[in-house]
Amino acid sequence: MITRQLAGILLEMADKYPVVTLTGPRQSGKTTLVRSVFSNKPYVNLEKPDIRNLAQNDPNSFLQQYPDGAIIDEFQNVPELSSYIQVIVDEKSKNNMFILTGSRQLEIMDTVSQSLAGRTAVLKLLPFSITEMTRGYKKTEETDNYIFKGFYPRLHEQNIPAAHFYSDYLQTYVERDVRKILQVKNLSLFERFIRLCAGRTGQLLNLNSLASDTGINHTTAREWMSILEASFIIYLLPPWFKNMGKRLVKSPKLYFYDTGFASNLLGINQSEQIFTHPLRGSLFENLVIMETVKHLYNRGYRHPLYFYRDSNGVELDLLFPRGGNWIPIEIKSSATLTDYMFKNLRLVQASFPDFYRSSILSYDGKEEYTSQNTRIVNFKNLNRIIETEND
Repeated sequence: MITRQLAGILLEMADKYPVVTLTGPRQSGKTTLVRSVFSNKPYVNLEKPDIRNLAQNDPNSFLQQYPDGAIIDEFQNVPELSSYIQVIVDEKSKNNMFILTGSRQLEIMDTVSQSLAGRTAVLKLLPFSITEMTRGYKKTEETDNYIFKGFYPRLHEQNIPAAHFYSDYLQTYVERDVRKILQVKNLSLFERFIRLCAGRTGQLLNLNSLASDTGINHTTAREWMSILEASFIIYLLPPWFKNMGKRLVKSPKLYFYDTGFASNLLGINQSEQIFTHPLRGSLFENLVIMETVKHLYNRGYRHPLYFYRDSNGVELDLLFPRGGNWIPIEIKSSATLTDYMFKNLRLVQASFPDFYRSSILSYDGKEEYTSQNTRIVNFKNLNRIIETEND
């Protein structure tokens, strides 16, 4: 089993809080992680109908079976348990009791914020990072393989063909989560919406256009987008402005939490198709941004990430927080460096001379050095360099 980077933080938070809540997409490895880290705790899965019925109908009897706490998987299935857990942890007044996991972030966070505020740490586990993959499998994939296969643990551990895995993942996700949350009657319409989102990877979110192309109204499109975001399917990267209020009204950029899923939705059936695909640059950008998101989540951080874009079209792909300032990061899918790649970094530096001390150009090439106050790094080493810049 690959050692997950979040394991240490998970243990640390359990020692500081009576409850730890772990969210993340389905199949990201939450159950495997918590059962490994807390192997001495009883494990209970609320997906099982008999166990779920007991928890719903007689929560006191259900929890009395676990006087010292337990791992409760798929916690969102019986959210009312949180009130009873609150009473238990307040009475016992000790840490490291309950570990709660769930895949539907919206329901989990609503429950936790109401009943367990101040009593639980909240962590997020995404699929494997490149660092975890490299350490676990002792090999480095070609870039287009990373994009095509994605990072879901089961796909790699069971050597499942990517086309089969993501096709099943889509059907399972649509059948289970969407029916439960949205009660969508026309599932094919919802699937079309997701596929259209994949075609807009790396673009500014335009809900009016998405709604029109799908054949739904704007309100429905907004609701569906919120569910996809809360279910760890789509990641929306907000824009940065000096005026904080503007961040709330300008359009975010649309990415997928996993490039393998996005590739499958685009109809890509082989990794060889990635190299010549018109969205290869956007998928590469998606890959790098999500590796940075994993870097933050795996350390228990909640720092926001942004992109920068001004009225003249000058854009920086990523702004990473550093104290009161930012590390600007430009992402290029090319393996060959050209002077043009530095254009936007220079323009932003000229506009905001106190914005940052140094910047990063992350690309698909092998050469790594510093030039004109910019660190040039292969994308696989980006997070290591970010840590250096943060020190």
